[in-house]
Amino acid sequence: MNKITLVILLSCLLPPALQAAENGEQPRQVLPVTSYADDGSQGTLRWAVEKNNQQAGHYRIELHAIGKKPFVIKLTQPLPPIRGPVEIINTDWHKDNNYVAIDGSGYITPVDPQACPGAVAGQYGANVRTTSLPGLVLRDTDHVTLQGLEIKNFCVGVLINRASDNVLEDNRIVGNHGGAGIMLTGDDGKGNSTTTTTQRNKIIRNTFINNGDAMEATRGASFNLIADNFITTDKSNKEPSQGIELLWGNDNEIIRNHFENYSDGVQLNWGNRNYIAANTFSNLSSGVTISGSGNIVDGNTMIGNRVAVSVRPQGEPGKNGSFGINRITGPSNNRITENIMIDNGKDIQRCFAGGDCLPNQAGAIVFNVPGLEHADFIGNRGGGISNDTSKLEKICAIDGQSAGCEPAGNEGQTAPTLGKVSRHNDQLSVDGQVSGVANTLYRIEFFSNSRADENEAEHFLGYQMVPLNASGKASFHYQQTLSADLKVANVTATATNSDWATSPLSLPAATH
Repeated sequence: MNKITLVILLSCLLPPALQAAENGEQPRQVLPVTSYADDGSQGTLRWAVEKNNQQAGHYRIELHAIGKKPFVIKLTQPLPPIRGPVEIINTDWHKDNNYVAIDGSGYITPVDPQACPGAVAGQYGANVRTTSLPGLVLRDTDHVTLQGLEIKNFCVGVLINRASDNVLEDNRIVGNHGGAGIMLTGDDGKGNSTTTTTQRNKIIRNTFINNGDAMEATRGASFNLIADNFITTDKSNKEPSQGIELLWGNDNEIIRNHFENYSDGVQLNWGNRNYIAANTFSNLSSGVTISGSGNIVDGNTMIGNRVAVSVRPQGEPGKNGSFGINRITGPSNNRITENIMIDNGKDIQRCFAGGDCLPNQAGAIVFNVPGLEHADFIGNRGGGISNDTSKLEKICAIDGQSAGCEPAGNEGQTAPTLGKVSRHNDQLSVDGQVSGVANTLYRIEFFSNSRADENEAEHFLGYQMVPLNASGKASFHYQQTLSADLKVANVTATATNSDWATSPLSLPAATH
C-alpha cells in the first residue's frame, strides 16, 4: 500500500469535524438538542434552528434519545424554515436505530384530510395543490441533511420548495395526510413551475408509513434521486393516494424502492424523461401510471396489482390544478422494458386521485386508463374538486372519435402477434409479426411464463431488433438457448417503436 492510499484510507476514518479540518473547512459547531420542550429555550430544537438560521453554514444540529421512549418533540407552532448548509442528525439512530420524532399533532389534526387546506378555496387533502402546514421546511436554500428523524402528523412532513442539493436519509415519515410525507416542488407560490430551483435532492433509505401521498416531485422538480425507500400504508389511511406523484417533474431517478397498498405506486402526470427502475410494486391499483414523454420503466418487479403499468392519454393540464376542456399537447411516448409482471389483474378497487377502477381494465400493460382530468375516471378526484364530467376530457378509445378527444398514449402502438413457439431441448424459437411505422426499427422483447394459465411476463428472455418494411410490417424469427431448469409454458412479447413507445403485451403463444 503506498503512502497516498494510506492517507486517503485514514482520512475516511476521521470524524466529520476532523475530515472538514483536513479538507481546509472550518469544523461546524454542534448545537445539541437537550430538551424536548418547544418553548424556544436553549437546548430545544426551535432554539437550535433559529440559532443556525442566524449564521447558516457554521453549525450542526444534533438530537439525542432523551429519557425513556417515546422520544418525541411535540411542536406547538410551526418551526421557521431551515437555512442551509446544515446537518440535523439524530446521533442515537447510528447507535441503536432509535428515531427522535418531530410531531405536529400539537397544533394540527392531520388524520382528518379536511384539516389540510389546498391553495384553492374549498379544496383539501392530498392531490390538490398545497404546501400548507408543513413540518420541516427547506425553501430557497441548499445543502440541508436530515437523518434519523421520525417526522409525523403534519399536512406535509418535509417541504422542499425551490431548494436543491439536500439529503434526506434513514428517516421515518409517518401519518402526514394532507399533502405528502415529502414534497419536492418548484412551486412559485402561484402554482407555476420554476426550473432549476429544485434539483439534485436525494431521498434515500427512508421508510414511509400511512401518508396521503408518500412523496411528490412537482412543478419543475428535476434531476432528483429517490432510491431505496420503503413505502407502505394500511386501511387506517383515509387517502391512500400515491407512493410518488410526479406532476411536471422531469429527469428524476426512482430506483430500488418498494411500493405497496396505494392507489398508484408511481404516478407521472405530464412529466418527461424520468427513469423508474429496479423497484418492486405490489397490491396497488396501478403500479406505474404514466403520461408524458421519454419516461423509462425498466427492470421493475410488479406482482399482485390490478394493473402493472397504466398508460394514460395526455391532454393539456388545466390552470391552477383545475380540470377543464383542454387541447391535446401531442404524443405520449414512454418505454416499458424488461419488467417482470406476474399475477396482476387483481380486483383492487382503490382509486384516490389515481389507480384504475374502470371495469374491464386490468392486467399487465393497459392503455387508455383515465386520469383525473378525464370524464371516465372512476374514483376520488380530491377534496372539494368538481366532478362535473361535462367539463372534463374525453378519450377517443373509450368515448368514440369526436372533436378534441385524446388518442391513446404511446402512439397506440399495438402488440406483436406471435405464431409458432417451439422448444427442442434447450433451444427456443418464436415466430411472429409486428406492424407499425414504416421504414423504422422496432425492438421486440420476449417473455416466458411457467404456467399455461399465465399471460404476463414472469421471465424476461431477451429481445430482437426488427426493421419494418415500406408497408409498416415485418416478420421475425427469434431463437434463444435456455437453461435446462427454465419452464416455458408460453411466450408473450412487446413492441417498442423508434420513438421508444411500447405496446401492451401480446396474447400468449403456447410452447410446443
